[in-house]
Amino acid sequence: MSSFSKGQKLIARYILENYDKAAFMTASKLGKLVGVSESTVVRFASELGYDGYPSMQRAIQEMIRSRLTSTQRIQQAGDRLSGQDLLSAVMQSDMDKLRMVVDEADRTEFDKVVSLLMECSHLYILGVRSSSFVAGYLNFYLHLLSENVTLVQSNAAGEIFEQLFRIGPGDVMIAISFPRYSKVTLNTVKFAKDRGATIVAITDNELSPLYQMSDAALLAPSEMISFVDSMVAPLSLINALLVAIGYRKGQNVSETFEELEDIWDQYGVFGKLDDE
Repeated sequence: MSSFSKGQKLIARYILENYDKAAFMTASKLGKLVGVSESTVVRFASELGYDGYPSMQRAIQEMIRSRLTSTQRIQQAGDRLSGQDLLSAVMQSDMDKLRMVVDEADRTEFDKVVSLLMECSHLYILGVRSSSFVAGYLNFYLHLLSENVTLVQSNAAGEIFEQLFRIGPGDVMIAISFPRYSKVTLNTVKFAKDRGATIVAITDNELSPLYQMSDAALLAPSEMISFVDSMVAPLSLINALLVAIGYRKGQNVSETFEELEDIWDQYGVFGKLDDE
């Protein structure tokens, strides 16, 4: 701080005191708030070693993702979305995250995960809080493709460990977690890892504590929109994972669904349109 110019000190103090707001401000808006020019803000980012203001902004965003309280998230969403068409703004944000996955996804890692899931002795799927719905979606389809799939229920911590009592080498746990990362998930993953299971993480980035504990990982950003965790990108990534597994299984999948269709027809699972 002592080496900064007067204007740079103003920027630094504002960021330190209002990191949750500064992370989502343009260079122009940040400059106006602290009383300096936009170019001063850009030079400040360069002074810190970033290749531009957007790079510094992304770094701050990643740093704070797991720290923001619900109240802070609501506040920063209000600042960002004020005066905008909310429908367009939220959907555009989701589309941006989908494009990010398409551009940045590691195809080799993706293939590795597909192989791990197909070759494991038993597959356990874990997700708590908002991630529980993503875990349930993944479980619904994987359970149709394999009998060796268990959705770990997270009603109580003790019950989780009872469900995982037999987990061990040759088994795989898919753990799903996004900011703010659940300690229940992290503790459960540690237990599974200590027992010799392979950990596949589905999380937001390489700074995630879950990523650090994993043997393989699929990354998709989970956008913070007010108090809501947007799971559009993670769900799309899971869709790709399910399709890839089905493609690898080939004829077995066709036979499975032919049998299921017979059962659904026999017991009237789905309604039919009136011919009249």
